[in-house]
Amino acid sequence: MTERARKVEDQPVFRPVIDADAQDLFGLLSLCYAEYPGCFVDPHDDLPDLRAAGSSYAATDGAFWAVEDERGRVCACVAVDFPERGAAELHRLYVRSDRRGQGLGSLLVRQAENHARARGADRIVLWSDTRFRTAHRLYRRLGYTQVDGQRQLADISKSAEYRFEKTF
Repeated sequence: MTERARKVEDQPVFRPVIDADAQDLFGLLSLCYAEYPGCFVDPHDDLPDLRAAGSSYAATDGAFWAVEDERGRVCACVAVDFPERGAAELHRLYVRSDRRGQGLGSLLVRQAENHARARGADRIVLWSDTRFRTAHRLYRRLGYTQVDGQRQLADISKSAEYRFEKTF
C-alpha cells in the first residue's frame, strides 16, 4: 500500500505526554542528537521541561503530544506553548530516524498549529539548532520563514539556533 493510500487506521495516534514518558523522551532525543557531531543530551541542565513532561507546558495552556511505536515506546513528539498573547511557540519536534519520511513530522507540526489557532494565536515561532538542516527543510515546506540571525545557547552542545516564524 502506498503512502497516499494509507488507511485511516494506519494514521498515527497522538496522545498527551505524561510525566512517566520522561525516560522515553530522553531516549528519543538522545537518538536524534547522536546523528549530529557535538550534539549531546544533558537532562539535568538543558532539558528541565522533560523531567515533568506531562505538566511542563500546561502552565501556559500549552500541550505536549507523543506518538508510540508498536512496542509502546515514544517514537515522535511535539510541544507548543504560548509565551505571549497571540503567539505560540513550537518545541520538541523529534521523530526517531526509522519513522521519518512518512509525513509524521508534518502531522505533528499541524497538530501544534491547530492547537495554537484554537487558542487564539495568529502566529507561531520556533527555534531550531543550526545543525538540524533536515528539520529546516520541513519547516520551510510547511510555510515557515527563517528570520535573519541566530541565538547562542549556554548548553552542553554549544548550540546556535535559527528562529523560524509563520503567520496564520
